[in-house]
Amino acid sequence: MEILKKFKNEVEMHLRDHILPFWMKLKDKKHGGFFGQVNYDLSINKEAHKGGIAASRFLWSFSAAYRITQKREYLECANHAYKFLVEKVYDHEHQGLYWLVDYQGSPVETQKHVYTQSFGIYALSEYYRATKKEEALQYANKIYELIETLGYDQKFNAYKEEFNREWHELPNEKLSENGVVASITTNTHLHVLEAYTNLYKAFPTSVVRERLINLVDIFYEKIYDEETKYLHVFFDKHWTPLLNLKSFGHDIEASWLIDDALKALALDEEKYSQMVIDIAYNIAKAAILEDGSLANEQHENTIDYTRVWWVQAEAMVGFQNAYERTKDEEFLRIVDGLWEYTKNNLVDKREGGEWFWAIEPDGKPTERAVGEPWKTPYHNSRFCLEMMERIDK
Repeated sequence: MEILKKFKNEVEMHLRDHILPFWMKLKDKKHGGFFGQVNYDLSINKEAHKGGIAASRFLWSFSAAYRITQKREYLECANHAYKFLVEKVYDHEHQGLYWLVDYQGSPVETQKHVYTQSFGIYALSEYYRATKKEEALQYANKIYELIETLGYDQKFNAYKEEFNREWHELPNEKLSENGVVASITTNTHLHVLEAYTNLYKAFPTSVVRERLINLVDIFYEKIYDEETKYLHVFFDKHWTPLLNLKSFGHDIEASWLIDDALKALALDEEKYSQMVIDIAYNIAKAAILEDGSLANEQHENTIDYTRVWWVQAEAMVGFQNAYERTKDEEFLRIVDGLWEYTKNNLVDKREGGEWFWAIEPDGKPTERAVGEPWKTPYHNSRFCLEMMERIDK
């Protein structure tokens, strides 16, 4: 289809000329990794802390960009990111990835969060897929073993959340919101699923396969509400939902990530496929706004109309995936509307800009750092790379 070809060319150019150059200029040649903060005014704070999640996301982004485009400049950035991750962010004494290091790479917040570890696996397995460097796969497997031996609760069939440096469990302060401290989060389970899917693509073993199938089943049995078609967000340790909260972005992201796991596993089970499709239809109906964008979330009866950067990026992949699953062209129209909204509003057209953190309900950009421990090239570069690969297929 000509429209899809044009779309692919646009996102490829956007990735090459707009997104990746912004992050490449943040390479910290002196201390390793990438500078930890770009303020709203685009000034760079070269002494800002560097996040463990961010370090992993940089490694994933440049590894995936190199694997798909074969451009050497992306490989150089991936090598640079890998060195920092394994030398500074990985704790060689107690194992696992730190939550936060300072600009020189010394530990600042030494908590080990399963969410952070999952991104380590995701990134290291992608780097292995791109380079075939055995050491990277060994690190990925080492972190996988940590999650399975220390981070998994067999009694409740759930992945735990937060630990201290020595791997003693802590209350989940880092990944709880809305006034609750959740023992179990959908967010962590989603990114463990994403990580195990990539590890299985990189090096398929029966053990990882079994754990990945279990994760898909956790989503179906514990997280997904078949009646409402939404995913619950926060749970106590018995899997009881703690809030009436709907995260539109996480739901549509989960739709395609679960499907990605199903494809990697070649698992053709109707109940899982139907869940993927039903989530996409539900979010299309509930959260796509008149201007083509996707609302953020709903708590009780209050909808947050902030248009967050990652929500739009993941929605485009999620609805493209739903189109591939169903051949319903309404999903293509939704993707087109999201891209038009994103280009006209979220993409920062200032010289040297990238994407804003969000657009407020009044239409103005959120005046928040555009590069920081939670905002890296991962979501929007992945949107571009996914579209490039999917449309080629």
